Amino acid sequence: MTEQTKTRGLRASEELQRRLADAAQRGETVADARTTTALERPPLRDESPRDRAAKRAAELRGHLGDIDEGTDEFYIDPEAIPEGWTYEWKTFSIYNQEQGTYIMQMRREGWEPVPASRHPQMMHKGAGSDPIMRKGMILMECPTEIVEERRRLQLRSARDQVKFKEQQLAGTPEGTMTRDHAKVRPSIKRNYEPMPIPE
Repeated sequence: MTEQTKTRGLRASEELQRRLADAAQRGETVADARTTTALERPPLRDESPRDRAAKRAAELRGHLGDIDEGTDEFYIDPEAIPEGWTYEWKTFSIYNQEQGTYIMQMRREGWEPVPASRHPQMMHKGAGSDPIMRKGMILMECPTEIVEERRRLQLRSARDQVKFKEQQLAGTPEGTMTRDHAKVRPSIKRNYEPMPIPE
């Protein structure tokens, strides 16, 4: 028996002694005092099963929205994300094969698993500090500052590649004729348009 259990038992015993003493002052017998004590306890069920079901249905509608086939299982309320952090779902397993190398790469880049204790509504009860996972995906977090910096670097790299290809198309290798004499100069479109469908 632990100290906590002993302390709890002593408190209950002291409470019972106090109630019996109060009953004796009122002129009640021990049996009357015990009946009174039992009657003062709250009922085991506060509400009927139907009321409890209606209450739970209202809670579910509150966070599920309309119940249909198109519910996004990976939706995260932006209000739930701590300030200064970015959440993203990353691949944890494919056909039950853990992607350990990919997860290690994500961790090197600053991504860490989000513990279920921070968002208990997103995992089963008792998940504790386990990571939040769904259908082979794991929810990970990284400081927003690092995420935005990495996106800027990727955008710069993509633009540099486009500029390099433009130079390749417009220029010629050293020691060869220029393309100035050509009647049609290469043109590069930088936007997307739908392709015409031939009849």
